Amino acid sequence: MNNIRIREIEEKDNVEVAKVIRKVLIELGVPKVGSAYEDKALDSMYENYKEPNAIYFIVEENGVLLGCAGIAKLENYDGNVCELQKMYFLEEARGKGIGAKMIDVCLEKAKEFGFKKCYLETMPFMKAAQKLYIKKGFTYLENKMGDTGHYSCPVWMIKEL
Repeated sequence: MNNIRIREIEEKDNVEVAKVIRKVLIELGVPKVGSAYEDKALDSMYENYKEPNAIYFIVEENGVLLGCAGIAKLENYDGNVCELQKMYFLEEARGKGIGAKMIDVCLEKAKEFGFKKCYLETMPFMKAAQKLYIKKGFTYLENKMGDTGHYSCPVWMIKEL
């Protein structure tokens, strides 16, 4: 992990970030409808995270993009809650502690932005991700919060910041 670097997304990363996210979603068997796969924002992540209190990070090793994740205000929700968004890693990045580090970076930024809670949505079969989220202090919710448009993601989690 010597050459692993987490940094803010740059405009030049847009194409590669979209490729990585779509590759991971297909590999994991996530439905293309009602998930991040069909989000228009995927092709312009840099521009999408130019909003106040929003940020998107990529992780790279020796200049090769391995994964990404971001923080933004939870859509269609009236409250001081952010969402951990579009956190995906290529297979070669998994199991190395990179996801845990990325969550730490994102949650630290969420606190800096003044959010009080962090919400996320995931798929039932993404057990390794859920295990990591629990380790990082997330707990399961009975119902979704806000409306992200990701109706194919029926697992909801929250963490106090």
